Amino acid sequence: MISRAERVANYVILSAFAAFALFPVVTILGAALGPDDAGPAGQAWGPHLGNFAAAWEAGHFGTYLRSSLAVSSFVVVVSVVLSIMSGYAFGTMRFRGHTVLFYLFMLGIMMPSEAIAVPLYFDLRTLGLIDTFWSVALPQVALSVAFGTFWMRAYFRASSRAIAEAARIDGASTWRTLWQVLVPPARPAIVTLTVLVFMWTWNEFLIPLIMVTSESLRTAPLGLAFFQGQYTSGFTLLAAGSVIVATPVVLFYLFLQRHFVRGLLQGSVRE
Repeated sequence: MISRAERVANYVILSAFAAFALFPVVTILGAALGPDDAGPAGQAWGPHLGNFAAAWEAGHFGTYLRSSLAVSSFVVVVSVVLSIMSGYAFGTMRFRGHTVLFYLFMLGIMMPSEAIAVPLYFDLRTLGLIDTFWSVALPQVALSVAFGTFWMRAYFRASSRAIAEAARIDGASTWRTLWQVLVPPARPAIVTLTVLVFMWTWNEFLIPLIMVTSESLRTAPLGLAFFQGQYTSGFTLLAAGSVIVATPVVLFYLFLQRHFVRGLLQGSVRE
């Protein structure tokens, strides 16, 4: 039984950490809503929502957000589907070389993207894919499937095998057992994987920076960096642009927050 003093101490510590984490967010949001520091003096105090419109127009964020949304949607869908299938294979099946093949997948987690960016650039250039949608999306699919395979393998190994065995006794095929029997209860783990892959893909900076030069293919974080260097020297519009870029990730997380937390609390990585 936790005493009242321990409960109060827990709340104080958690509140301090929450304040520490939220302080940069509040600072950026306050700067985005404040008067333009590069504009004329004597501006009225209060929320300046026009900063977002000015940043949107000057920074071409409509184009960048569409590009990020297209890349993130493709990477999430393909990565999650491939991760479910590979995680199911590694978690429930035994075949020759499965251990070696699984650790080969794990190299994708251990290998940072900075280490493979240069050789990957020359490989994609040889294939004629540089400065295309695929040069941004496919490398991130490969990186995401590595973690997704580990995540879903752990879930399928920890899940009840009696359900899958009952489905096989009833005559269900491997494909049907996966998608109609095992996937529905795995929704929290799948949603957690979806949120993580979406956030990682949306925030990726290095791969788009190296792989594309066309403005129409720049993602939102890359566009924000160009906006900082080319369009404004003031902090207000830069803060407004940062809020615009971060908003889709925040909304996506808030929409799936309940399932995301459930997926973490279920112990999906327990083996």
